[in-house]
Amino acid sequence: MASENGHQTSIVQVRNVTKRFPIGDGEITILKGVTLSVMPGEFVSLVGPSGNGKSTLLNMITGIDHPSEGEVIVTGQSIHTMNENQLAAWRGEHLGIIFQFFQLLPALSLVKNVMLPMDLVKIVPRRERQARALALLERVGLTDQAHKLPSQVSGGQQQRAAIARALANDPPLIVADEPTGNLDSTTAEDVFQLFKGLIAQGKTVIMVTHSLDLAVRGSRVVEIRDGRITNDVPAAQHPRAIARNAARQEAAASR
Repeated sequence: MASENGHQTSIVQVRNVTKRFPIGDGEITILKGVTLSVMPGEFVSLVGPSGNGKSTLLNMITGIDHPSEGEVIVTGQSIHTMNENQLAAWRGEHLGIIFQFFQLLPALSLVKNVMLPMDLVKIVPRRERQARALALLERVGLTDQAHKLPSQVSGGQQQRAAIARALANDPPLIVADEPTGNLDSTTAEDVFQLFKGLIAQGKTVIMVTHSLDLAVRGSRVVEIRDGRITNDVPAAQHPRAIARNAARQEAAASR
């Protein structure tokens, strides 16, 4: 994204966001004045202990939930002020969401699942939708599974289909909530490589993950603890990445 003066502007701006939830007679504060900016083309990993605000922050960025205080501006739109109809239209054009549990419709084939966002948003002409869906499934290695139901393919294949679906309307921003959490290590690696490919094609990816080993292979790691961002560094400067590189150099030197 570019501003009027030609400078690149952030695709995501979270400004001093606080999120409170009612609990019993009181309330609990999950996000505490969080500020985050993400530039186009970044691969940002959100990490931290469970229950500390990662998924809540992701829900702010997708408009699934609204902040109690603060602003959320994504792809140039103030999504914290939108109603549900406006958010649905915005998501369909600007955002691809990938969930841990795939969320494919069980009664539809994989190709029909990928076509569904196109049918809802209607950016892609009707006569081109199936061909685009098949091309996206080919891109994620599922050409031979296109006409099967989700229950007829593996979890890894379902997640790859979910990635194809997230790309249906060619959104600039992809968000993923624990996308490898239900997958074995080999399949998780395949999915991660698909994300790296999206970055190479100019997309922006924000991923919640418990895996620091995956997180440090993106471009930036943002750690959230107790509702606050406690660390925000280029992935290569994260202690886990430094330790991994040192181990590799030691192993190479001992050969």
